[in-house]
Amino acid sequence: MVIVMAPSASDNDIAGVVAHVEAHGGQAFVSRGVSRTIIGVVGSEAVLETLGADGLPGVADTKRITAPYKLVSAANHTKRSTVRVGGVPIGPDTFTLIAGPCAVETPEQTYASALLAKRAGATILRGGAYKPRSSPYAFQGLGLDGLKVLAEVREATGLPFVTEVLDTKDVEDVAEHADMLQVGTRNMQNFGLLQAVGGTGKPVMLKRGLAATYEEWLMAAEYIAQRGNLDIVLCERGIRGFEPSIRNMFDVSAVPMMQILSHLPIIVDPSHAAGRRDLVVPLARAGIAAGADGVMVDVHPNPEAALVDGAQALTGESLDELAQAVTTLPALLGRTSAAHRAG
Repeated sequence: MVIVMAPSASDNDIAGVVAHVEAHGGQAFVSRGVSRTIIGVVGSEAVLETLGADGLPGVADTKRITAPYKLVSAANHTKRSTVRVGGVPIGPDTFTLIAGPCAVETPEQTYASALLAKRAGATILRGGAYKPRSSPYAFQGLGLDGLKVLAEVREATGLPFVTEVLDTKDVEDVAEHADMLQVGTRNMQNFGLLQAVGGTGKPVMLKRGLAATYEEWLMAAEYIAQRGNLDIVLCERGIRGFEPSIRNMFDVSAVPMMQILSHLPIIVDPSHAAGRRDLVVPLARAGIAAGADGVMVDVHPNPEAALVDGAQALTGESLDELAQAVTTLPALLGRTSAAHRAG
């Protein structure tokens, strides 16, 4: 069962509900979102029955949730949630472009990438300070120095930024600098990391695992939510298939399915799905048409010299094509560009 608190519920009201649940032998997990608080309840039927009968202050509704992912289930919300990243909304009423370099290489390259992202209409910058690489000999990122570069570029451009965290030992540093923490594909089921980022109070982007089912993906989100954080954005970035000409299979059906199963926003990452520049814009268009709340892409001022994933980074004409897509297509679906609202 979950308890949906009224928007006007006070901290004392929330504490009272938690105390009530625990007094009756249950466990309560408080998760706070932008507009309201949800309390997940684990306990016997006797505990659940008292919740509906006692009329606790601040409680708007109680719901029995059959899905194993109770806090992130669509059954919790009458409408889908909006997550704000440095004031920029990601949710059902807007469309948000997130863009930037796959890896932070130098201050100059990161700043130039941010300007390209803004030119295309991006309102959130992405950039990797810590890079998970298949080869231990490949560029692993600048680490803390990369976080500082991203913070400087944010100051210069006004773009809040999202960056990946790989290890629990780095969560504190990343949370101190970033506006949003990303949990990448390879860490989707790193449950200790999920709990750690959930406890920071910062918005979290959760990428889908290479072969994760929808339920496994949402159960990973539940780990974050259970630590008190409902500001979660799902990201579909392709799953492992058998076709060698593309990096991953872009599962466009994940967009409407996540919107049926969960109240969380969902965006798509066509850059990492395709792994090649000429497919990024077509896949972005597909994601927008399917109803994605945003798109995240790689951009780079000189892709041929990029230390990471230059083959999929947009620049020049391809970036102009993306800008046209994100300017025109969301409006056909009744969405307002976050760039227009933010500006």
